[in-house]
Amino acid sequence: MAQDAYDVIVVGAGPGGYVAAIRAAQLGQKTAIVEREHLGGICLNWGCIPTKALLRSAEILDQFSDAKKFGIDAEPAVANVPAMVARSREISAKLNGGVAHLLQKNKVDVIWGEAKLTGGGKVDVSVSKKPAVEPAHPVPRATKGVGTYHAKHIIVATGARPRVLKGFEADGEIVLTYFEAMKPKEAPKSLLVMGSGAIGMEFASFYHALGTKITIVELLPEVLPQEDEEISKVVRKEFEKRGIRILTKTRADKLERKNGIAHVTLSDKDGKQSVEKFEKVISAIGVVPNVEDLGLERLGIDIGPQGISTNSASATSVSGVYAIGDVTGAPMLAHKAEHEAVNCVEAIVNGHAHSLDPLRIPGCTYCQPQVASVGLTEEAAKQAGYTLRVGRFPFAANGKALAVGETVGLVKTIFDKQSGELLGAHLVGPEVTELIQGFVTAIGHETTEEHLMKIVYPHPTLSEAMHESVLDAFDIAIHK
Repeated sequence: MAQDAYDVIVVGAGPGGYVAAIRAAQLGQKTAIVEREHLGGICLNWGCIPTKALLRSAEILDQFSDAKKFGIDAEPAVANVPAMVARSREISAKLNGGVAHLLQKNKVDVIWGEAKLTGGGKVDVSVSKKPAVEPAHPVPRATKGVGTYHAKHIIVATGARPRVLKGFEADGEIVLTYFEAMKPKEAPKSLLVMGSGAIGMEFASFYHALGTKITIVELLPEVLPQEDEEISKVVRKEFEKRGIRILTKTRADKLERKNGIAHVTLSDKDGKQSVEKFEKVISAIGVVPNVEDLGLERLGIDIGPQGISTNSASATSVSGVYAIGDVTGAPMLAHKAEHEAVNCVEAIVNGHAHSLDPLRIPGCTYCQPQVASVGLTEEAAKQAGYTLRVGRFPFAANGKALAVGETVGLVKTIFDKQSGELLGAHLVGPEVTELIQGFVTAIGHETTEEHLMKIVYPHPTLSEAMHESVLDAFDIAIHK
């Protein structure tokens, strides 16, 4: 095979892209990956990982403020914001280097630059419009640059970027993207968070812990609108209890920058307007797929409102071209991208793929309290025509939650009354982003209430709340 010819070329080195490249190489395919900026994509460098590092710092800061309730006398804790940021960046750099090592280990060629598909299996790579950020541990083997490359199969994994609202374009000073929001030099006195999805709620949690006065604006009736309404209301109540201001059914209409301050015009559900001042603004109103400047339209690849259209094997409307991850639309989650990556490559090599049911993909939000869910919400299950049994168990009645001092929240389980099948699970509270995998496995195996009731849960653990919620759905909870 010619030096510039490959079995598989992957465009984009985020969680979906680098996993696709590694799996292709494992299956004996000569593989290259094209990246214009940084290995690991937004998730590893500016999203999932560094935000969790910052949120962990915020959690520890909060715990210090509550030290007395644990019988500990401590000096008041003070946030060292630059040190928090430095730690988060160090973690990202370490993982960035880890991705570089994995690509090298699996003999995947890394091509730096901007990719464009030109048809016939060709990928033209030009100098990146964004300066490439080299890996923490550069890949020494056959790292390449501009040129024309050929592949039997091309996988597009270019991800997504923040949605920009007209008039609220980021300037890096007053209106922030996640790039600036994750590298503050100090905590602002006031912050407007536009949007109450996972990104908005996580930033609100972090900056509130630093002492910033937070206002969240959400157009819909409730925060975390993708979650079960009962769970969203628990989060809202806890946020407001901590002093975070939440304005639902409210729209941000206009922003004016005056003397380094944002003057934002807000409209409530009745159309009543008010102008409020904020030191900083974070726009977290969603993301849009990166489909531009890739040559997709010229090739005739179908692109819908949510992104590139694909089938169950991630194949696009053009033979030999595939797409995975955020660029194909919701749910825009790293773990969904990784799963699609493996599925896509195995379909290419082995000729078969298993379907990916969106209802079996868990969602996690790492605000305080944490939120995690899988499957149907109660309202969606009702609308689907199911007769339901719904169980609830509060963490306030869980021994481990009491011991660790985190009793806010509950576990909610939804079953089909006729078959006993678990339809959905929705959790809010301590470490629920870890607990949810138990229910993900259960739904993946189409587990019934009988199986979940008979499983032995260790004591004392937070997971016992999962068991009790199942029992409660059938009116036999022991500790409620």
